[in-house]
Amino acid sequence: MANQQDAGTEGKPKTAKQLEKEAKKAAKLAKFAEKQAKVAEKQGDGQQKKPKKVEEKKVTTYEVPTPAGEKKDINVELPAQYSPKYVEAAWYDWWKKEGFFKPEYGRNLDEDNPKGKFIMVIPPPNVTGSLHLGHALTNSVEDAICRWNRMTGKTTLWVPGCDHAGIATQVVVEKKLQREEGKSRHDYGREEFVKRVWRWKNEKGDRIYHQLEKMGSSLDWDRTTFTMDPGPQEAVKEAFVRMHEDGTIYRSNRLVNWSCTLKSAILDIEVEKKELAGRTELSVPGYKDKVEFGVLVSFAYQVEDSTERIVVATTRIETMLGDTAVAVHPSDERYKHLVGKVLIHPFTGRKLPILQDDFVEMEFGTGAVKITPAHDPNDYEVGKRHNLPFLTIFSDDGYILDGYGPFTGMKRFEARKAVLDALKEKGLYVETKDNPMVVPVCSRSKDIIEPMIKPQWYVKCSEMAKKAIEAVKSGELEIIPKMHEKTWYHWMEEMRDWCISRQLWWGHQIPAYYATIVDAPAAPQEYIQKSDENWVSGRTKEEAQQKASAKFGVPPEKIILKQDPDVLDTWFSSGLFPFSVMGWPNKTRDMELFYPNTLLETGHDILFFWVARMVFFGQKLLGKLPFKQVYLHAMVRDAHGRKMSKSLGNVIDPMDVIYGITLQELHRQLEENSNLDSREIIKAKEGQKRDYPQGIPECGTDALRFALCAYTAQGRDINLDVLRVNGYRNFCNKLWNATKFALMNIGKDFKPYPSLSTLQNKVREAKKKCVDQSSTVPSSSSMSCNVNSDDHHLGSMSELNEQLEHFSYVKGYLPTQADLAVLERLRNSDLSLSQYPHVLRWYCHMSSYSDSERRSLPTEDGNGPLFGKQEHFWQKGELRMVDRWMLSQLAFAIQECNAGFQEFNFPRATTALYNLWWYQICDVYLECLKPVMYSDDEEAKETSRNVLYTALDVGLTLISPFMPFLSEELFQRLPPRTPNRPPSLCITSYPEPQQYTVFLDGEIDEKFKFGQKVIGEVRSAKAKYDIPSKTKVEVTLQCEEVNNRATLEALSQDIATLTVASKVNVATGKPKGSVPTPITADTVAWMKLQGLVNLSSCQEKIQKRVKDAEERLNALKAEMSKPGYDKVPEDVKNKNAKKRLDLEAELEQSLDAISKLEAMETE
Repeated sequence: MANQQDAGTEGKPKTAKQLEKEAKKAAKLAKFAEKQAKVAEKQGDGQQKKPKKVEEKKVTTYEVPTPAGEKKDINVELPAQYSPKYVEAAWYDWWKKEGFFKPEYGRNLDEDNPKGKFIMVIPPPNVTGSLHLGHALTNSVEDAICRWNRMTGKTTLWVPGCDHAGIATQVVVEKKLQREEGKSRHDYGREEFVKRVWRWKNEKGDRIYHQLEKMGSSLDWDRTTFTMDPGPQEAVKEAFVRMHEDGTIYRSNRLVNWSCTLKSAILDIEVEKKELAGRTELSVPGYKDKVEFGVLVSFAYQVEDSTERIVVATTRIETMLGDTAVAVHPSDERYKHLVGKVLIHPFTGRKLPILQDDFVEMEFGTGAVKITPAHDPNDYEVGKRHNLPFLTIFSDDGYILDGYGPFTGMKRFEARKAVLDALKEKGLYVETKDNPMVVPVCSRSKDIIEPMIKPQWYVKCSEMAKKAIEAVKSGELEIIPKMHEKTWYHWMEEMRDWCISRQLWWGHQIPAYYATIVDAPAAPQEYIQKSDENWVSGRTKEEAQQKASAKFGVPPEKIILKQDPDVLDTWFSSGLFPFSVMGWPNKTRDMELFYPNTLLETGHDILFFWVARMVFFGQKLLGKLPFKQVYLHAMVRDAHGRKMSKSLGNVIDPMDVIYGITLQELHRQLEENSNLDSREIIKAKEGQKRDYPQGIPECGTDALRFALCAYTAQGRDINLDVLRVNGYRNFCNKLWNATKFALMNIGKDFKPYPSLSTLQNKVREAKKKCVDQSSTVPSSSSMSCNVNSDDHHLGSMSELNEQLEHFSYVKGYLPTQADLAVLERLRNSDLSLSQYPHVLRWYCHMSSYSDSERRSLPTEDGNGPLFGKQEHFWQKGELRMVDRWMLSQLAFAIQECNAGFQEFNFPRATTALYNLWWYQICDVYLECLKPVMYSDDEEAKETSRNVLYTALDVGLTLISPFMPFLSEELFQRLPPRTPNRPPSLCITSYPEPQQYTVFLDGEIDEKFKFGQKVIGEVRSAKAKYDIPSKTKVEVTLQCEEVNNRATLEALSQDIATLTVASKVNVATGKPKGSVPTPITADTVAWMKLQGLVNLSSCQEKIQKRVKDAEERLNALKAEMSKPGYDKVPEDVKNKNAKKRLDLEAELEQSLDAISKLEAMETE
């Protein structure tokens, strides 16, 4: 079990950064091994060697017939190797069937739970897709939070659901119908098309739920909600009608962000702003050739009845077809004589007034600005101020409308070229130059946004935004991390009214109706579009009919209603999610019990998309916030820091990480399941080949969850190398092997102490004994000795016999003058030693010492074992120092894990757990137990087994929220401490710090840390002298300070175990034939090499190492001194500088080793 890394012996918990480095190192080693294998393969190409048959690695699976929902068979022997497929089988169905994830489990909801409640809703994923790593991160974090809260005893509810995803779902189904049947939605009509969408949803929509189950998400599936279910539909109608009635929702004809591909308006926050440094060609949906952006085109308008021209400039030359004016600044003297005159449009003959407006920047360009009110946000405002015509030149799908001569019917970006050519023909073209600009791109379709004037429904947001700001400022709503508060305030203060109309068929059709009166004169179309007067809303058509009747003062039968064909923005129904899932607007039991929620957890990218909407609606419709806290996790990026994108080939399905996937299969998925064009697929495949040359290895759910939580540092994006997750699979394997080994040593018939209090009392007794011993110096008269010398008081013969049962000598593991004094006293007595076997063994051994050996024994100052101020030496059944250290580390891990969850600092918890299992339980404690377990001391075994059992029991419980499958599998194999142990680990109580406070022991931690420093230095010394780590070496620890010497004596067996030493002596003198390694100012570790190694041969090996290091160092220095090295990238310079320091340190260590070996030869 021992891991020979020195890092594990220093006693310092690994930081998240260190763990990240180690995971990177593991990934690099894996890649290096692959490279070496390829090199070996190439070298063997020309050789006539029979290729070795490579056996495919067998994957262990759970094959015991277990009906779905029945408990897994835990009586079968655990497989030899950790296998995610074996471990993760059967458990989830059992958890689900038993109802462990329901708030009703094990309690009466009518009774108050003194520990409180925890309620959270899932950020509903789109029904269209499958999980990606962003979803996996969200659900790993949320499930860990939920499991922890459930295990702390709170009434816990986590509600699952799925979003109908209006735009995305409609696009997916439309493409499917086109691909399979060659038809569009218009061929079916709205009603039939919506039926087709429902059919698709019922066939494919559950996939994401199955993936959530595979991720181990502890959701209450009986409360699953789809945002188009009857309940949410009722909630949407209720919310719309209420807010329309009080004026919060209104209709207006305004400029919107229009996607010609989707033929729908989209939100400002759904627009990606692509920054261009200058002339750039971009791919645009619907166009074969790329379209040029990032240029400013200047052209001239002719002044009517004059030879003068005004030059204007634009980045969208095609929009000049819709120009209705040219504006100049009122203070611009260049154009004052032209103000009030008109320009002639070269293609339509339209007259364009020259007007003055303060928005014009005189210094920019020519100081004259073309005004296109219907297609530009700034021009729109100018048009309203000056009452200009608003001319829409594009159809909904981006074609030039009738009335524009040869340009009519052209696509907008084809018209761009045609207009430019026509201007050149008329001699009106001036120039084209590079122009840094921002291009608005639809995040849904990747189309270039076209500002268009459309009649839409809007939500007034200013008042709701003020309340949302106040909620955060007052502390009523807490946003975590706090740095996101600034973004919250910025968005709210800059809030514009929310356009909620979408020109789609799939979604919540707006419950608003246009009312006309029978026999009344028909209103102009323009009036219908712009006016809100004739619109009524209703939860049902009948309700709307009655409203219209009352509004217009005519009988209902005189009213003709036509429902708005548009649907509501998907975020409208999502904004109601925290209470619509509970049954609102009805007064349900769930609304009473579970609203408001406790926490909203999501990615910071939808703080405004979703979180703000929920806060708005919660306060507006229910008068209370929907949740008390918002935790915003980081975003997942790829290993290179790039955003996950299908076109880059770096979007990874978490199922592929869990199960593993070949590169060929990754390629196949791209071809079958993406909407990319052939060029983008080629590019994406290249990205996959570069990042996953061997595919993705099987990592398992637990490793993926742990990895995602481990890298979720607050306030940072996660650059996740998927191959690094495999490092956490190795961690799972470590847990598996450690627990298997521990269970073997505990034994099948082991019964742990029935209560933790037994160990707690042992620790209290040990602490008290240490305090008593350190505060009292016993005198000779108080010890009532039967065996003593003039200077050494030893107590009774029984005490001496017990002392020598555990230690080789009177003073511990080192013979001293005290042994000779007691030996002399016994020789002069008439005592029979036959009743004291350990004294007899010691007596015979000490009698064999020669006179010279006796004279060389160190003197004793009276402050060692059994004398005055001394280290505690263990009686039968008492805790050893390593036992107390293990319990102390356990208590520290409990503190760290609970604090990590309370602070939403998940790396704090995962780092503590990694350290606990890998470096403390596996690398140290299990190794130190081996001599005990192989001994005949049954009482020591029993004590150690109980400490080990407690470490396993607590360690598995602590890690359960992150690794639910592996922890459950191993927990079920542990014998129960009490007969009424909960049936599953997921409903077992989470360890609370106050229960384990007694185990915390700073003094023991420091002493053990000292021992670990010795271990680390001895291991390093073995490497320094080229001694294999498994070769046993005799070690002498020379120490002058009394307490440190006592600590080393107490730990000498553990030091011997962890350094693979044949013997560890503790002395005050320098031994012969040994080389020194300094530990502290007063402690030196001497390693006996004489007789173990050939000194000359050892020197030769080290000399070769020196030569190699010198050559590499000289080459590196030459490289770093080359001309132009200052131009080398900074990261390369830093790597070279570190490499140089490492080589210099290696040289120094090797030369020092040679000098010490030479000195030893002269002894």
